[in-house]
Amino acid sequence: MDVQKRSGILILIILIVAGLAVYIWVDFSPEVDYNKERIVTIQRQIDSIKSAEKQVEKPDFYPFNPNFISDYKGYTLGMSPEEIDKLHRFRETDNWINSAADFKQVTGVSDSLLADISPYFKFPDWVTNSTSKNKSATTSKENPKKALNKITHDELMSIDGMTQKAARDILYFRKRIGGFLEDNQLFDVYGVPNKVVYAIKDKYTVINEPQIEIMNVNTASASDLSTLPYITFDVAKEIVDYRLLHEGIEDLDELNKIPGITPYKFDRIKLYLSTNQN
Repeated sequence: MDVQKRSGILILIILIVAGLAVYIWVDFSPEVDYNKERIVTIQRQIDSIKSAEKQVEKPDFYPFNPNFISDYKGYTLGMSPEEIDKLHRFRETDNWINSAADFKQVTGVSDSLLADISPYFKFPDWVTNSTSKNKSATTSKENPKKALNKITHDELMSIDGMTQKAARDILYFRKRIGGFLEDNQLFDVYGVPNKVVYAIKDKYTVINEPQIEIMNVNTASASDLSTLPYITFDVAKEIVDYRLLHEGIEDLDELNKIPGITPYKFDRIKLYLSTNQN
């Protein structure tokens, strides 16, 4: 038994020594290619692919006049609905954006977005040509505007860029709302380009406002409110709910707090409402 024990111990020692030798002298780490040139080549390929992807994602911009940015154009440029709305309201006052700085001040876009799109701004000659601008103003004074609420189909067709469909839509819209209360309501006629609206406003304006019934926002029902231009039944219900919750509406500006009423829409709605009956 002693001989067998000694033999077993000896074999165990030999196995341990062999295992240590293998552990020490054999490299079990994975083979790594440290070829720097290959690594640099692969990295360049990755960078090239990333650059190509960015080019594909970047929209194609062409020179444009920022005074005539539509909702869709503003969206493609990366502007928010609020920024687009600020631009439209500014233009409705017959004011013009004449520089990138003006654009930022009016819309409130970020510096990074302005840096991306301002190189594509294209302004007309009169921005830098004061003589041309003064001449235009003089011509306007010499030719007083005509009544927008009396404009005929033939007169509309004499406007540059006007189409038969646009002329019919303008006359139908005027009839539907009971007559224009202000010139900027022309912008609300769907499908009529802004440049055509500006061309109309150069020659026509609201001289005599139509006789319409101003509705009391504190007593009108949702059904009554929904009969007014620009107010859907859902928005009318929101107005009534707000009125009940706050025990009345003291100032029409409160309507800006109601879901579904944007600043642009509020400028239209307030033409047909009051907070009391005179």
